Amino acid sequence: MPNPKRRHSHARTAKRRTHYTTDLPTIQVTRQQNGEAVHLRHNATPDGYYKGRRLPGYKD
Repeated sequence: MPNPKRRHSHARTAKRRTHYTTDLPTIQVTRQQNGEAVHLRHNATPDGYYKGRRLPGYKD
C-alpha cells in the first residue's frame, strides 16, 4: 500500500477537513390526531403510522 513521501501541512489537512460536517435530522409534524406531535422523517411514528397509514405488526 503506498504511503506519502512527505508530510502534509496543517493548512492542507484543515482545507480537506472543512467539509467534514453533519446535519441535524429533519423533524416532521405528525398528521395523526392522537399521536406524538413530531417524528423523524422517513421513519414510522412511535404509535405505528407511516405516510398516514397504520403499519402491520404494531400493537396498541
